[in-house]
Amino acid sequence: MLLIYTHTITPRVKYIFKQICTRILGVPVAFTTTIEDFIAHDSLKISYTNKPLGNEFFVKSHSLLFEKNISDIPVKIKGWEDTKCFFLTDKNSHLPFDIFAASFYLISRYEEYFPSIKDSYGRFDAKNSLAFKHQFLQTPVVDIWALKFKEKLATHFKTYQFIKKTYNVKPIVLVSQAYAYAQKGAVRTLGGVAKDLFRFNLKFIYLRILVLLNLKKDPYDTFNWIINRQKQSKFSFYVFFSVGGYSTYNKNTSINKKNFVTLIKSINDYCKVGLKISYFALSNFQFLKQEKSKIDEVINTQVNATINSFTKLNLPQTYRNLIDLEVTNDYTMGYAKNMGFRAGTCTPFLFYDLDYDIQTPLLIHPFQLIDTHLLSHKSLLDKNEAVQKIIQQVKRVDGTFTAIFNSNTLNDFKQNHNFKKIFNQVVASVN
Repeated sequence: MLLIYTHTITPRVKYIFKQICTRILGVPVAFTTTIEDFIAHDSLKISYTNKPLGNEFFVKSHSLLFEKNISDIPVKIKGWEDTKCFFLTDKNSHLPFDIFAASFYLISRYEEYFPSIKDSYGRFDAKNSLAFKHQFLQTPVVDIWALKFKEKLATHFKTYQFIKKTYNVKPIVLVSQAYAYAQKGAVRTLGGVAKDLFRFNLKFIYLRILVLLNLKKDPYDTFNWIINRQKQSKFSFYVFFSVGGYSTYNKNTSINKKNFVTLIKSINDYCKVGLKISYFALSNFQFLKQEKSKIDEVINTQVNATINSFTKLNLPQTYRNLIDLEVTNDYTMGYAKNMGFRAGTCTPFLFYDLDYDIQTPLLIHPFQLIDTHLLSHKSLLDKNEAVQKIIQQVKRVDGTFTAIFNSNTLNDFKQNHNFKKIFNQVVASVN
């Protein structure tokens, strides 16, 4: 056990020490404000305060973890060995920066609570982030800092045996549009034919007819391949279904269609099923509640995982709504347009509500890659290199690589940019 001496034990202090030391490094922690208890402890221990008590392992504390409000804190970036850091300390500290305050700043998404220019979907833009501006978005700096902290502790406490983590993968499949032509209903089918006629896409009209006559498989129907791939894997895939009403932003099959319900049930027999929250449900709690109730009813159990349409997050309200519905896991933490580490980490973490200054029970699983990130890479070789680069960053810290793929791109059509091969590459990276 690692004992932390600090002048004040705050919710922020307890939260981030448990994240860094326990979730990332596998070391249980305890806290004390009593000097005698700290001196008597005969195992791992550090002081986290303004001044060292003596010759102990000391990290000089920044004020952030002892505040209760959200304030505009100046951040100065500095190079540290092969990475970058901020909230610098002084020569008395065993670390040149406050790893705990800096990690809290990134993981809590402190910077996203301030007004900023949003994109067309109302999302926080990666370009406004500290990580993008200072070119460390594609490195899991929090995990890197934690491992360097462990190295320094190991030098100071030579007999302590640390637990080693192992790299793992979480493949995510989004079902935003289960079928291109099947299960659409008469009105949507006629509308699709009219649109193809207007654009003179006779090939698509012919393909639609073949699908509707059951003479050809729907091009978006990749579900047997997903199930077969799951059967060959030692870890579970998560498949998120959109069940919201038809709208400009939601084109999926109606949840009232019997075949769509059967599809969700069949996927649930092999994979973990979650809810892909529709665009309008992100700002309407009643819509969200209805969508969760629908998918709960289909799989006959409580869905415990969600992801937001367009990876849109409105902090903290988005997560508060999930907590109210007793959702325990969310996979939205990442950027729609930029590959990398939005919260600076590839280790799941509990959502910390800065407004209420409390740790919540909602576990956030940050993702690093969406298949659409790779559209700018023309060749399969370029795509593979980009994926391998981010995988190596995660492997470097024995973290969790979470990659998102749309179900309708996991086929063999040339226009889908070899995403099936990329998916296989991601799954195989754990071997």
